[in-house]
Amino acid sequence: MNLRARTLRNTMFSSVAMYTEFALGMLTSIIIARHLGPEGFGAYSAVIWLVGMGVAAVNSGTASAAIKFVAELRGADRESQVRPLVAYLRRAQRGFLAIVIVIGGLALWLAGSHVAPGFHHGMLFAFLALAVALRAGYMFNIGIAKGLEDFRINAMVALVSTPVNLAMVAAVWLLDLPVEWLLLVFLVSGVMFYGMSRSQVEKLLPPGENLPALPPELVPRVRRQMLYSTLIVTVGFIAASEIEILFLNAYADSHAAGQFKVGYQLASGAAALVPGVFGALLLPMMANALSQGREVAGYRYAASTAYLMLLAAPLVAFGIVLSDPLVDLLYGHEYEEASIAFSVCLAGAALTASAQAGSSLLISADRQRAVLLLLMVCGVLKITLDAVLIHFDGLRGALIAFAVVSLVNAFTYTALAIRESGASLDWGRLSRTILASAIAACPLLLVHHHLPPLAEIAVGAMLGATLYLPLTLWLRCWTANDIDYMRHLHQRLLKGYPRFGTRLLDWARLRVEAP
Repeated sequence: MNLRARTLRNTMFSSVAMYTEFALGMLTSIIIARHLGPEGFGAYSAVIWLVGMGVAAVNSGTASAAIKFVAELRGADRESQVRPLVAYLRRAQRGFLAIVIVIGGLALWLAGSHVAPGFHHGMLFAFLALAVALRAGYMFNIGIAKGLEDFRINAMVALVSTPVNLAMVAAVWLLDLPVEWLLLVFLVSGVMFYGMSRSQVEKLLPPGENLPALPPELVPRVRRQMLYSTLIVTVGFIAASEIEILFLNAYADSHAAGQFKVGYQLASGAAALVPGVFGALLLPMMANALSQGREVAGYRYAASTAYLMLLAAPLVAFGIVLSDPLVDLLYGHEYEEASIAFSVCLAGAALTASAQAGSSLLISADRQRAVLLLLMVCGVLKITLDAVLIHFDGLRGALIAFAVVSLVNAFTYTALAIRESGASLDWGRLSRTILASAIAACPLLLVHHHLPPLAEIAVGAMLGATLYLPLTLWLRCWTANDIDYMRHLHQRLLKGYPRFGTRLLDWARLRVEAP
């Protein structure tokens, strides 16, 4: 199989895994939220966040080291050292796991009644230890598979285990079982994820023994990679995740935590699937541009930011207007407050996604230290604001903290990227894009609360989509090259029909050229 075919194959498997996990994971979360109600869902979400934090701390260094060094050894025709490397990393992972379990046990002993109210702390400790070990092992196996350039395993595990997990959660819901059964389902699914991935990875590993020592020159590099990655990913997890849930459980109540979790989950999913899809392509694009010179990188950075804004701005505008019927349709009347959380989190998540071009440029320019410093600042700022604002103002304080950190994150990345590239963003174009989105969203207010939730979302989305593109053309949010490409696609794919589209694009082209 040649490089092009292998790349397309890996992209397909990776996409299948990502969208399967997202779609079925979102449906699973909706069922859990409806089953537990806001208060129960808030407490449950805090426990799952602790698992995610534990996995990030245990696995961040070892999984990334597996990807990097397995691929490096294969590329250097030293495949006989892959098994010793994997064995070394597994031992390191067990060490990280032991440290995390000790720290987690102390945290539960000191603050368990505040962080995870309503759970038996001994049983909760056992659950966290098992869940973190299983999920970290699964992610490590996926890291090995990526290093071996086999993305099929990720897709296979997602296609088999995720539907089974959904079925088990649905059974708990239909039988009206307590939250402990959902935690048991989480453990069972963890066993499935780990077992399937481990058995598949073992078949892929090159033949050899686990015992031979690694070359002396490789061990220090592996250790540096693990420690550096652990610091970046752990701090980044705190800065980017919904740590507000812990503070809401501690200083407000589980009901508020459940409302925030629903809003955050919907917003982060929407931002990941719309501007995030384009953002995933930016890192290699920026690396390639920098190899061609600073001027090319600056141009691509400015253009990429404009395209991200064209995707993110309507998502925010339409999402805010349609937040009430969307939350009502998916989660029910109990989560009415979550619509406000969704609106704020969507704006913050979309703003962060719009700044992805800046972070990709900095990483491609080997400015990892600047990125790490920014992550640390945002992490400390987030924890400080959450502790203070949630203590005084509950859910509203959490939303203010989230919005402030999102703004600081986005604008700092932008400022650093502008300084690094020497380019300036087209602020006029960005402002016109936001204006086009706001105008396109205004007619949606005409159907607000006048139709059933599903009908309101369908009609609102149709109105917004119909108005947004013409408005962006009228307000000159696209360049002449963009419009030329649209005309090419219109002729190639639709044979120039409808004729109104041809006339609209011709008019837009003339408008862009006008002074």
